[in-house]
Amino acid sequence: MASIFLRSLVFNVLFYLNFLLWVVIALPTFLMPRAAMLRVADWWARSNILLMRVVCNIRVEFRGVEKIPKGPLLVASKHQSMWETISLLRFFEAPFFALKRELRFIPIFGLFLIKTNMIAIDRRAGGRALIAMARRAREEVLRGRQFVIFPEGTRRPVGAPPQYKSGVGLIYTDCGVPCLPVALNSGLFWPRRTFLRYPGTLVVEFLDPLPPGLPRDEFLTRMRNAIEDATNRIVADAQAEQARLFGRVPPSAEK
Repeated sequence: MASIFLRSLVFNVLFYLNFLLWVVIALPTFLMPRAAMLRVADWWARSNILLMRVVCNIRVEFRGVEKIPKGPLLVASKHQSMWETISLLRFFEAPFFALKRELRFIPIFGLFLIKTNMIAIDRRAGGRALIAMARRAREEVLRGRQFVIFPEGTRRPVGAPPQYKSGVGLIYTDCGVPCLPVALNSGLFWPRRTFLRYPGTLVVEFLDPLPPGLPRDEFLTRMRNAIEDATNRIVADAQAEQARLFGRVPPSAEK
């Protein structure tokens, strides 16, 4: 565990230095089309994956990339870690997220969020925030963009009971585009609320797209079952790998 602590400490220092470096590199993109800034974000995500491999011995495997449809899309991903908010961007032509409005006030970084037309949500607005988000999502998707959403609304610990929000059904219905479910096990390697990073194979699996036009309840059931079944499978595989490495599964999953 001492080795994991030291590797994690080094990684986190390099992670933030790397972030600052890419912020500087991205500054000229404020004068360029949005795609230029998203390209820099892609390079940043790739550099983080390299850091994870070299410093923390975390390998990253993307499965099912060939299943990603072209054009407008709703992407519904499991959410266990900050990692996927960085790393999913690279697979889509014009992706956007919904995020807390407060993030737009972070110096410089907030300007990047505004430039890339991310959806800012005022969580204090309750149901009105969901309606506003669905309206903005439809507008952006109709422009050919891909809306990356986390249907549980926030990061969930590995093994925690799923808590899918019904609002994703409203967004799916309003947008009228295919939905790509995404399973992952990032919480085993980049857990929330700790700086520790655990070695092993982090897997992201793109699943079979769900067609547009499904009844809302059927869509919610199929989406949830697809994501949870695949997530449980790849989490179990990763925990078996960790058990071989350490003789036990490290305490990377919060209870």
